[in-house]
Amino acid sequence: MSRRLSRRGLLRAGLGVGGAVAWAGAPAAARASTPLPLDRAAWAAPAARAGLFPEWSRFARLADGTFDEDADPARDMKPVVDALKAQNVSVIELDTILSNWLTGEEFTQHLDKVRSFVTLAHTAGIRVVMYYPSLEVISVGGEKGRSFYKDGGGKAWVQRSLDGKPNVFYGSLVVWVDPGDESCWVSPNSPWRDFYLGRIKALAGTGLDAVWPDVPIYFDGALTWCDASSWAADAFKADTGLALPAKADFSALPFRRYVEWRHRDLLQWQLDIASAGRSVNPELVTFVETVSMDYQYATLVGLDGAYLRKAEGVSQMWEVDVLANYDGMRHATATDWTCLISMYKYARAASGTKPAWAFSYGWKADDASLVMAELLAAGCNPYEVKSPFKNETTDKAMRTRMYAFVAANQDKLFDATRVAEVGVYHSSASRDFVSPTAGTGMYANTKAPSGVKDWWSSGSAEESCTRQAWLGEFRGTVKALVYAHVPFTTVTSPFLAAEDLAGLKVLMLPNLQAVSDAEAAVLRGFVAGGGTVVVTGPAPTALDELGTARGEYALADVLGFRKGDPLPATLQNRFGSGVCWYVKDLPGHSYLAKTDSAAADRILAPVRAAAPPAVTLTGDSRIHLELSRRGDDTVVQLVNFTCFGDTPAAFRTTPATCTVALTLPEGRRVLSATVSSPDTASPAPQPVPFTATGTTVDVTLTVAQYSLLTVTTG
Repeated sequence: MSRRLSRRGLLRAGLGVGGAVAWAGAPAAARASTPLPLDRAAWAAPAARAGLFPEWSRFARLADGTFDEDADPARDMKPVVDALKAQNVSVIELDTILSNWLTGEEFTQHLDKVRSFVTLAHTAGIRVVMYYPSLEVISVGGEKGRSFYKDGGGKAWVQRSLDGKPNVFYGSLVVWVDPGDESCWVSPNSPWRDFYLGRIKALAGTGLDAVWPDVPIYFDGALTWCDASSWAADAFKADTGLALPAKADFSALPFRRYVEWRHRDLLQWQLDIASAGRSVNPELVTFVETVSMDYQYATLVGLDGAYLRKAEGVSQMWEVDVLANYDGMRHATATDWTCLISMYKYARAASGTKPAWAFSYGWKADDASLVMAELLAAGCNPYEVKSPFKNETTDKAMRTRMYAFVAANQDKLFDATRVAEVGVYHSSASRDFVSPTAGTGMYANTKAPSGVKDWWSSGSAEESCTRQAWLGEFRGTVKALVYAHVPFTTVTSPFLAAEDLAGLKVLMLPNLQAVSDAEAAVLRGFVAGGGTVVVTGPAPTALDELGTARGEYALADVLGFRKGDPLPATLQNRFGSGVCWYVKDLPGHSYLAKTDSAAADRILAPVRAAAPPAVTLTGDSRIHLELSRRGDDTVVQLVNFTCFGDTPAAFRTTPATCTVALTLPEGRRVLSATVSSPDTASPAPQPVPFTATGTTVDVTLTVAQYSLLTVTTG
């Protein structure tokens, strides 16, 4: 993509089926006048054990930086670094000309510029990650002039659709390709692989701290169901023994094999990129820009971020999209907002124990800070940017203020242990193969409000997550838990193991139909060992991991009925030391579409019975609550989205008062309760009154947009 614009126009066009900073310890008078400082944790020693990401990446606060090819380090580069340092940025994403078709000589000359920038950033105490598209080559002026497709390797290496058409197009189709330019998407199985990996190795020698390969996808903006090039055909045949399918047909096993194979093919491509960088610099880490989130887009373009969850040395930069290019989330409904929460929660889960960097889009300062609040509450690291541009801040003062808050509270945000006894299972196979539909389901409301342009969807109701059988049930389950103030974690399905469910008492299995035998064994063991599962939908575990009908439910013994039995409307079945609750209908889907409290109660009742929460909130259901612990501190994050209702309305910040009740650990008493917030003049924690009664402590507070409550016990 162009460094000037993000990739967000694709879905909108409807084309795709260390320690805290000095604030905390300073006297109040000093805090009021002290400049916003950068933390020094960025220069901690590298991770000592394999598989651990360096500390600077776990505490990253990111922003875009760039320079022109005639840039002078002192005259042009240093002011960029200094400006970002003043905004409390700790990591610069360097985005230059690497999107473009470059000769070997041009690329080599550019490396000297990169080295100069890296040196300046490191001198300022800032890390640098290099942006480099992984499968797209843009030829400036290539529509009528020379281009990579016409005159370079593109024609031989290009991705192709199932009917053989080349995946190349010219400007104006998407926002990041200027009119007159060419965009050529290449096959990761072609000789491009060695070409690109060679350039990654060269970049690794410049002193960069990380590389940022842009979305490795089978791009579907111009064509669908790429890649069917000869390179892909050979790779697919070698992996599966099958010829490529002739057409897209979910009823045919070869096509379903192809859908799943594309996930694994792109996984290997990402692993190879990370390995190439580390072969030159063992400390180099990789963050892959991942545009496909929890919704259907991963099926269409092949990139499933959860496949990377357990890989070493490589994580993600999640491009979490907003409703409108030129309006952000300003006209969201409350249900749209829970979709955003779902995406950020998925991002955090799919990155495993590694840092989860994520886009924090905004249009104006107030909506941008609320979006970042949800990102932080989920446990992601912010890359703040103005929608739809990639090299601009929404508001310098807002970024500076929010990043000062993040720096001051980074241990509580990124080092605390999340407390959640409830999990929501995100099934990649069910997403791929249960009732495939034309729309991606990114959000709920498909109709742009009056005067708002560049909405996420084309306006067709079918594009909404409320119209999708699997995604609607998943998103509705998330919404029900958010509205009930129940802390939960998302659990992703690829490479599921028993340890992934450790600490959970309840696992929600929304419309779970497609599972592998290995998955089923882990889920069976969870219930047998005392866990509770809540299974919904008309065909529970009736498909295998490729969407093929099973002769028997994979979890028939856990469910308590078999395929030949009448399907019960509801059933509670004991299995081993645990229990399975089954509901034939899709109550989550109903709750997503109508906020039907009776539907929510059908899936929340087992949660309340098996995992009564250690924290409760009395107040508006549209206050999102997250819970974590660090040492003697219990941390409660509260994000107020009461400004959103059932229909879109003008954005406003509406402070909301609520009472948080915490159950104290046995033998503990409350020493203090404090609140930190980026909505105030200083991010320093401020004491708040509390009432302790027996084993419960109550704290009443007013949340503007985002508050971080810390209860310290002794």
